[in-house]
Amino acid sequence: MANKTLNLDDGLYAYLHRVSLREPAVLRQLREVTEQEREHASMRSAPEQGQFMAMLLGLIGARRVIEVGTFTGYGTLWMAQALPDDGEIITCDVSERWTFVARRFWEQAGVLPKVRLELRPALETLDALLAQGEAGSFDFAFIDADKVNYDGYFERCLRLVRPGGIVAVDNVLWGGSVVDETNQDESTEAIRAFNLKLADDARIELSMLPVADGLTLAVKRPVGADAG
Repeated sequence: MANKTLNLDDGLYAYLHRVSLREPAVLRQLREVTEQEREHASMRSAPEQGQFMAMLLGLIGARRVIEVGTFTGYGTLWMAQALPDDGEIITCDVSERWTFVARRFWEQAGVLPKVRLELRPALETLDALLAQGEAGSFDFAFIDADKVNYDGYFERCLRLVRPGGIVAVDNVLWGGSVVDETNQDESTEAIRAFNLKLADDARIELSMLPVADGLTLAVKRPVGADAG
């Protein structure tokens, strides 16, 4: 038994997909369409990550989700399909081009009634939800957008999710750049600072998983809970 996380080469990664990935046809089609945009394809969530988050939504009985960063809606679709018929996912983006693709596949999959797209800066949407008294009304939040605003997104999402709810944050290993001291670009520095902050955040239970490009799960503690 290994006592550290296994490194996945291409063969082992293909095996993981072959024996565990249950990707519906509409999601596979959306992934393939997204991969044709070679310059931007890396912005798409990994299929095993989408499936994992969909399972999480089922485990916590999620009905309301907020997503920061839509792109072509691949992760959105995984989550929307996992929600009950009266569930809702509010997804935030600024790109009409990419979300046009997303809408087409949401409609094809029959989940469009569950999805509310907010096409404006995500901080505006999150602030508006808080101003409308929506704090504590979401079960799950997923952050996968511009890295320099990760802290702002997280703080607002943490207020929006209920105690016991989860804030999931993508790209926290940033292709390994977080440990490359020669890399001091703005996004990398932002992720480093964000990771260090969460490591000591008593408001949450924390687990960083080496899924795809690194996925942090932050479970919101009840107010006054002992950090242990």
